[in-house]
Amino acid sequence: MLDISLASYGFTWIDWLVLIGYLTLTTVLGAKLAGKNTTIREFFLGGRKLPWWAVAGSIIATEISAVTFVSVPSVVFKPGGDLRYFQHALFGALIARVIVALVLVPAYYQREIYSPYDYMGHKLGAAVKKVTTALFSLGGILAQSSRVYLTAVVLEVVLGPSFFAPVKDALGIDPVVQSIVLIGVIAIVWTLLGGITTVIWTDVILFGVFFVGALIALGCVVWNLDGGLAELFRVGWDAGKFRVLDFDTDPTKTYTVIAAAFGTTLGNIGIFGTDQLMAQRVFCCKNVRDAQKAMIASWFGNAVTLTVMLVGIALFAYYAKHPLEGETLASYQANNERIFPIFIVQVIPPGLTGLIIAGIFAAAISSLDSILAALAQTSLSAIWQPLRRRKLGLGPDEPFPPDEDRRQVAVGRKFIVIAGIVLTAAAIGMIEVAKHYASILDLALAMAGYTSGALLAGFLLAFLPQVRVDGFGYCFAAPLSAVFVYALVWHTENSAWIAGGLGLCAIAIHAICCVRGVRGATLDRLIVLIVAVAIILVVNRYGTFTRVDAVTQQVAEKAIAFPYQAPLGAAFAFVFALLLGRPRIAEPETIR
Repeated sequence: MLDISLASYGFTWIDWLVLIGYLTLTTVLGAKLAGKNTTIREFFLGGRKLPWWAVAGSIIATEISAVTFVSVPSVVFKPGGDLRYFQHALFGALIARVIVALVLVPAYYQREIYSPYDYMGHKLGAAVKKVTTALFSLGGILAQSSRVYLTAVVLEVVLGPSFFAPVKDALGIDPVVQSIVLIGVIAIVWTLLGGITTVIWTDVILFGVFFVGALIALGCVVWNLDGGLAELFRVGWDAGKFRVLDFDTDPTKTYTVIAAAFGTTLGNIGIFGTDQLMAQRVFCCKNVRDAQKAMIASWFGNAVTLTVMLVGIALFAYYAKHPLEGETLASYQANNERIFPIFIVQVIPPGLTGLIIAGIFAAAISSLDSILAALAQTSLSAIWQPLRRRKLGLGPDEPFPPDEDRRQVAVGRKFIVIAGIVLTAAAIGMIEVAKHYASILDLALAMAGYTSGALLAGFLLAFLPQVRVDGFGYCFAAPLSAVFVYALVWHTENSAWIAGGLGLCAIAIHAICCVRGVRGATLDRLIVLIVAVAIILVVNRYGTFTRVDAVTQQVAEKAIAFPYQAPLGAAFAFVFALLLGRPRIAEPETIR
């Protein structure tokens, strides 16, 4: 029987030495490899000279966050858990990468751009660039803040109560909040060091660290099993943990072949192709061919996902023989995401504990510094640069004078700090939001679905030659698409008021445009907009499915699974952008 008090948790001096050494080495190497970034092109595009394999490593490191490292083992470990999550990697993630590499990447390399929103803006108008930037910022903050929250939960368990006690006693700040702030500060510092070049080279180092950490973690669990690897496969097989494929057609089930092949494919096209968090890396390659190789090669990072899933099965086999008791059991029952951190601090020897936690920390920071760089670049492009152009008397496509580079880099650094503060605050808010999801893995994956569909619709409107409308309709349809997804997910009295209120705002704005005589603002388009809002309210009221809960056997109303959110959001945004759109004019860049 295993009964170790949580009060005894914490690092040894060896673990601290490993962790501090890792942070120091990564900081020094990242800064050295980045070199000097004196121009905005170097700061946000890496001078378009980074090797494809480094970009691929950075994509992997950004995609595989602490959620993968910690939450995936807990999903596999708990009752009913198995390998069905891996269906998304086998189908959706691979197909999406191929489509992005063959279709989206060549389109982006037709001219030098800094983000997918530059591409959409050039095709559909400057207003679309602002809308898509805002949607990306919202989706990025929601998705990445959940990852920061999970890492904070891990640090709370591993570092132990004594580490956080001084600040908690003096200021009453919860240990999880302290952990979130600590992660945010480190990520801001790393991103400030050298822009996207530092981020990418640091991510390559971080990828190596957390892959080694995952292998060590698996080895440690197997080493402590009576019977070793054979015991892992025997216990896991008997418990049904090695189930991979699920052909169920239930739309409320997350991990099925249909959800992966349809929902995840379309959702990942949006994430890898139109989300600046991932797309920014592609823009740093030397040419189209290198960018395509980087995108497709990044799929092999799923080896890390498979490794940590095996960790979950190994933990199941271990705790079948050594059940949790006392405070450790209470800690796990309070938050089942803690099962892997509990094993780390209880069983894994000093030194290796520090290395594994360094891997978890690496996974978290690699995602966080990436989103900070992406948020800073898009904010600079959508907010500051248009204002600066007006002040200097420059046209939409005129280049900035060479002496503006240093100013823009300085402003970009300020946006990094602002984005870091906002993201940290959002992560603190996730403490409450997480209570409504079965796991933080589901939470993190679901958050991206609010906006990725609308972004994908924006690319399709800009890319498809048959579509000849400007961005006027999209500027209404895209935000409403996010509200539509919200209505799909939340089915409460408050959600109805929120969805209805946001819909009425869109209707009011269009009505004002009608009164002011804005081109395209007509009564028939206002009616279409009212229909869109009505659909949102109907979905919010009736968009659930009656299902029997597999664990409690109780009848419950369930919302559609998150893999379908992005495709449905994309369809909503695309259709209503067409219905509300105006004929495209010759110079869309001048639209405001």
